[in-house]
Amino acid sequence: MSSLDLAAFLAHWRAMRKRTLRVLDGLPEGDLEWAPRPGGWSFGDLLRHLGGIERFLWAEAVAGRPCSYPGHGEELGSGVEGVRAYLARCHEESLAIFRALAPEDLDRACPTPGGSTVPAGRALLLMAEHEAHHRGQLHLMAGLRGIVLPQLFAMTEEEVRRLSQAR
Repeated sequence: MSSLDLAAFLAHWRAMRKRTLRVLDGLPEGDLEWAPRPGGWSFGDLLRHLGGIERFLWAEAVAGRPCSYPGHGEELGSGVEGVRAYLARCHEESLAIFRALAPEDLDRACPTPGGSTVPAGRALLLMAEHEAHHRGQLHLMAGLRGIVLPQLFAMTEEEVRRLSQAR
């Protein structure tokens, strides 16, 4: 039996996505399709990727269906509001699939695009790790553009160090 508490995980997942959306909230419209190098992925590409991969890879996998990932192109959502709408739709559809899982479903093998399988509970954890990976890229890219984003967890490294030394 899976040790993943689905309700707790879904609360955590919704909070993770809210933190990712703070990147979109802080992006000037003109920077949405900026990429750090020619041919590289833009902010918009990464955000559309996160929406699509959640819905069409992870949600499909835990439902026992094959991946139907549509890519990350601008046709999925253009402009900040188009990207926001695509992310919201994908997230809500995914949450509906995740909430329908029974505890025993978390142990069921689900397909990966590469042809192997992983337990559905593990797939959900991998989805969260994937989100964190790309959110780090988004924050790095924002720094390269000189865009100041809200702190991920409300405190800067300097504040944590100062408070730690005060004790």
